[in-house]
Amino acid sequence: MKLKNYLNEKHNMKIWLDDERKAPSGWIHFKTVPELISFYEINHDNIIEMSLDHDLGENTPPGYKFLLWLEKKMYFKEYTSIPDIKVHSANPVGKKRMIQTINSIKKRLRI
Repeated sequence: MKLKNYLNEKHNMKIWLDDERKAPSGWIHFKTVPELISFYEINHDNIIEMSLDHDLGENTPPGYKFLLWLEKKMYFKEYTSIPDIKVHSANPVGKKRMIQTINSIKKRLRI
């Protein structure tokens, strides 16, 4: 679904971060971490679910960097909740690090 359609709805957004795989129907597709961060800063209260890839192409920050950014924001209490976050990466090492970071964020929130 196109981003402009979601901007009109402004609720129950689902985010897909991946440079190669297509987003499932009804999900907003981002290919880079900087794009996702910019969107998240404005719309975080309306995001209910996220699915993240680790490897996003050469010379592009991995999806893990988004989680590090989010963890820092949580530490400084800039955000007090997170959406449901899943990892769909085929990179086993990257996926493990991302899941550990998600668990760290949840522990901080006591989820």
